[in-house]
Amino acid sequence: MVDLCKEYIGKKYHKPGAVFLGLVHRIDRPVSGLVVLARTSKALERMTGLFREKQAKKTYLAILAKRPAKPEDALTHWLQKDPRKNRTTVFSTETPGAQRSMLSYRILVEQKELGRWLLEVNPVTGRPHQIRAQLAFANSPIVGDVKYGYPEPNPDGSICLHARRLEFVHPVKKQPVVFTAPLPETEEWRPFFSPIEG
Repeated sequence: MVDLCKEYIGKKYHKPGAVFLGLVHRIDRPVSGLVVLARTSKALERMTGLFREKQAKKTYLAILAKRPAKPEDALTHWLQKDPRKNRTTVFSTETPGAQRSMLSYRILVEQKELGRWLLEVNPVTGRPHQIRAQLAFANSPIVGDVKYGYPEPNPDGSICLHARRLEFVHPVKKQPVVFTAPLPETEEWRPFFSPIEG
């Protein structure tokens, strides 16, 4: 992705030679949606500072095939990543080596006839695989996420987790900035186009 964006910037702005582009934050490979890139090292430093200080509000959408226990809730768990297996283990109580992880969610849309629920998820912390692992631990794995307990993959290998919205105050202009990514145009997301995209 970064290489493609560098190529795009080089062509658009007629930049000869190497193009600088810094990755401010990441999303998991099977996740869709927004990613922020910085075009200068100074912008990268300022933006990573915003994310580190939790001054950027991230909103995700997730499709579940099992209704959560509550229509809205805040979840707190302790997460530990195993880099060899690329998998996160969830604990319900404080555990040595695990990091406290918090998120809140609310049901936005119920498609009962399809057995699908669309959640808005706001992570408070930014742990690896946090949303995926915490929802699975709450017995509601994300559709397509076989790594965390969903029984079958999506046809394209994606999971139904989408980085929908990002809000922050511009580090130089000091003005609020809001970005929104449209829903993926796949069969899994199509039933939610009308209520979400309007």
